[in-house]
Amino acid sequence: MSHPTLHDLPNPLLVMALPLESQGIFERANIPVLYTGVGKVNAAYALTRRLAAYAHAGAPMPQVINFGTVGSRVHATGTVLECHAFVQRDMDVSGLGFALGVTPLEDEIPARLEFPPMFEHLPRGVCGSGDSFVIVQGAVECDVVDMEGYALAKVCWFERAPFTAVKYVTDGADHAAGDDWRTNTKLAAEHFLGVYERFLRKT
Repeated sequence: MSHPTLHDLPNPLLVMALPLESQGIFERANIPVLYTGVGKVNAAYALTRRLAAYAHAGAPMPQVINFGTVGSRVHATGTVLECHAFVQRDMDVSGLGFALGVTPLEDEIPARLEFPPMFEHLPRGVCGSGDSFVIVQGAVECDVVDMEGYALAKVCWFERAPFTAVKYVTDGADHAAGDDWRTNTKLAAEHFLGVYERFLRKT
């Protein structure tokens, strides 16, 4: 079995749900990206496996940067923002008396996971993740909605890996969200590359 190379264990580690969100721009620049697939389970599985490779190789945990698209009823379409806090918008155990967004019996793990922001030039927001494409107003308070951010954040919280997410608002999380997402996802990749290059200049 071959051992991971430095190329296999990049730092920072860029994570996206789908190649559609990078439009081939990162590949053409020879920048490795971990694509997880859609949803919290796929995101958690893919990132856990990748971080395990760092641990197995004795390498330090990388700076994990999630680039992705989001819907928002707070920020205008086209906004690029940094999410520094993450909640699980579809965790609903209210029938047992727990508040929305709270996972039962996880007393040592906050329902809202927070990480230090990295990009001072970007507006900040709270990301609410769930396994649904949002077209109606949700009950859990957040600024933007996606399907992977909280899961990635929780893996990094467990593994003590630094984490941030930079999101591009493609839609208003409303009845037109599907069409708007398909149209505006193509615009996100160039913004993500610019943020990545800015990060490299700072390090």
